[in-house]
Amino acid sequence: MDNNRNFLITIALSVLILTLWQVFYMNPRIEEQRQAAQIEERQAAETAPAATSSSGENSDIPAPSSGEGAVPGSANPSAAPLDRAAAVAGSARVKIETPRISGSINLTGARLDDLLLKDYRVTVEKDSPNIQLLNPSTGPDGYYVETGYVGGEAAGTLPGPSTEWTLAEGDTLTPSSPVTLSFTNEKGLTFKRTFSVDENYMFTVSDTVENASGAAVALRNYGRTTRIGTPKTSGIYILHEGLIGVTGEEGLQEIDYSDVEEEKRITPAKSSDGWLGITDKYWAVTMVPQNGREFQPRYTYSGDGKPRYQADYLTDEITVADGASATSELMVFAGAKEVNVVDAYEDDRGIRQFELLIDWGWFYFITKPMFYLIDWLFKLLGNFGVAILATTVVVKLIFFPLANKSYKSMANMKKVQPAMMEIREKYADDKMKQQQAMMELYKKEKINPIAGCWPILIQIPVFFALYKVLYVTIEMRHAPFFGWIQDLSAPDPTSIFNLFGLLPYDVPAFLLIGVWPLIMGITMFLQMRMNPTPPDPTQAMIFNWMPVVFTFMLATFPAGLVIYWAWNNFLSIVQQGVIMKRQGAKIELWDNLAGLFKKKPKPAE
Repeated sequence: MDNNRNFLITIALSVLILTLWQVFYMNPRIEEQRQAAQIEERQAAETAPAATSSSGENSDIPAPSSGEGAVPGSANPSAAPLDRAAAVAGSARVKIETPRISGSINLTGARLDDLLLKDYRVTVEKDSPNIQLLNPSTGPDGYYVETGYVGGEAAGTLPGPSTEWTLAEGDTLTPSSPVTLSFTNEKGLTFKRTFSVDENYMFTVSDTVENASGAAVALRNYGRTTRIGTPKTSGIYILHEGLIGVTGEEGLQEIDYSDVEEEKRITPAKSSDGWLGITDKYWAVTMVPQNGREFQPRYTYSGDGKPRYQADYLTDEITVADGASATSELMVFAGAKEVNVVDAYEDDRGIRQFELLIDWGWFYFITKPMFYLIDWLFKLLGNFGVAILATTVVVKLIFFPLANKSYKSMANMKKVQPAMMEIREKYADDKMKQQQAMMELYKKEKINPIAGCWPILIQIPVFFALYKVLYVTIEMRHAPFFGWIQDLSAPDPTSIFNLFGLLPYDVPAFLLIGVWPLIMGITMFLQMRMNPTPPDPTQAMIFNWMPVVFTFMLATFPAGLVIYWAWNNFLSIVQQGVIMKRQGAKIELWDNLAGLFKKKPKPAE
């Protein structure tokens, strides 16, 4: 081993490259999928007709009256889907209107199946359609929440998918005005369902059954979140999109669409608290059954006609005596996964581990605090890009003592470079003695040869945590910086291969090397040139090509992450230069840069 320091730095950089490559190698493909998903969402938002068959999830589904305790499923498809507008208009509805959402409740089944998010659009364009989260089952991409009852024949026809409810109280569901629906069956059971909603995304569904049948009846309450058709996902394993829940002793359950397709049915243990539903990258639809009442959670898949994914639960049996009544409650979250909103629901409503609805990842202990720091700085500075720059400074200050020690050690290594070269020449044919002499030199000069690796190694978890914050938090979605960066969560849209848009043609995704990736590559190159060129040809080649590899690799990353990396490199150059000057060590940057343009002597000279 010719040089401990360079060897260990090479190992650290190699590990970093392998880690980043393993985690992020799918980014070009992911970007294409993201663009395709945006196009598909835009088409759906513009009520373009679907090209595939309907799921048949309509009134032809039999009401659950068999007494088998089963949550209703789907029937085979029988008709082509309507466009969304026609599907919404095809049934009687109660309007929903709040500051942040609008839509309607379907009186057939008393379903939540029409919901639009007022604060979020499909693209960054101001005239882009709003996100349509929930859709009727008879239209394209059905997605809805439904609750009902199952029981024996003595209970008669119970509320289910095809039940026609009557509006009993209220007119429009708003945060200040709930609405109540009513249904009475042939046995004398009257069901009253009251919907209320808060200022954000939480619905409360209160079900009361009044028994005037002349005999006691046994009922079970069910709830289900159903999604028709396989949704587009990001396709990256650091982010979970699919079925999700926190129930029983198992805690968090993250079930990919492919997993439930293979298993068909996944049944965790019973629970008396928690939540379950379906999550996307930025949106989620989840149910929170009444706390303290036992229920059986379940995740299922049906491939009849069009794929159908469902998270559902079924409560234990309750007996309602003649002349008595019973009430159950269900909370339904349907909206954007905003950190402060989700955390507030966990605290204020006592929802167990509801914060895990946002996929903070394994570095949770770094990722979430980093989000809070960026969010606080954003509120202070008014721009998420500037907040990221300020966060970089804060991180630099936190690790300042460690970085200072590392750079001092690197400066000392440069000061003893002549002595190291003498040892290499003296023991050129005896690697063992060369290594022993090197270790004695390190000990004598009180140098730690691996200290220079720390500035690189400590960036890995911070880098990953920031990537998660930019990638999974909706607060970063469509957040602008300055100039051409209008979405910090998306890659830099420019490319050097069409002169940053001056030439009238598009370039392939893997050639989108924008301005900020180039700045990052240049700062990384300058940072490496602060040190002497490694004597080992292999190490030198790695150091020379590292900035180029990283420029291409990070070009498809969120622009906010590239801005962080470039700014961090710049601060590191300044910090290292100041420390080296104080230590009296020569700064190799200018000589290394000049050496690139000097004519190399011929071997005969």
